[in-house]
Amino acid sequence: MARKGLIAALVLGMAAILVLGACSTGKKVSRRDVEEQIDLSGRWNDTDSRLVAEEMIRDSLEWPWIDNFRSENGERPTVIAYGVKNRTSEHINTQTFMKDLERAFVKSGRVRVVAARDQREDIREERAEQQAGFTQDPARIGKELGADFVLTGTINSIEDREGDEQVVFYQTNLELISVETSEKVWIGDKKIKKFIERDAYTY
Repeated sequence: MARKGLIAALVLGMAAILVLGACSTGKKVSRRDVEEQIDLSGRWNDTDSRLVAEEMIRDSLEWPWIDNFRSENGERPTVIAYGVKNRTSEHINTQTFMKDLERAFVKSGRVRVVAARDQREDIREERAEQQAGFTQDPARIGKELGADFVLTGTINSIEDREGDEQVVFYQTNLELISVETSEKVWIGDKKIKKFIERDAYTY
């Protein structure tokens, strides 16, 4: 009987340990500063996107294309953002830094930004509904602003791995191209290199 009691006690003890272990695996979430650098996987992350945005914003607003356009045309240039081609092996949301760049253009007061192609389709549908259902001035409703420049670009990467060490190199290139002449008036680039060390047991 004593042996059976000991076995029962051990079983209950193991069950308690399993229950406590299960309870301790709960998720913990904490808020962090958005500019804090946190790298978990070594892949492209929010820090890389922020670094690209900061460099592109600074560089694009320093080049002479804005002043040149204003001196030749007497008005601010208008930009439309096309997509950025992701030529890496990762899934990268390029809209994050492109939206930062659009915002900086508008905030500067020196550049006008028009809606992208998919957004303009929605706006045109809304405009058509307003023209059909309201007695507003059609000329005012249909006064769509054309773009002087297209903002587009690419992201490329190069990876090198040996054993537990890996180097990943990213290069982001953005360009502003004149719609009328196809001239490239600004070419921006941002290079990021990461060195990743992994413990052998992670393989």
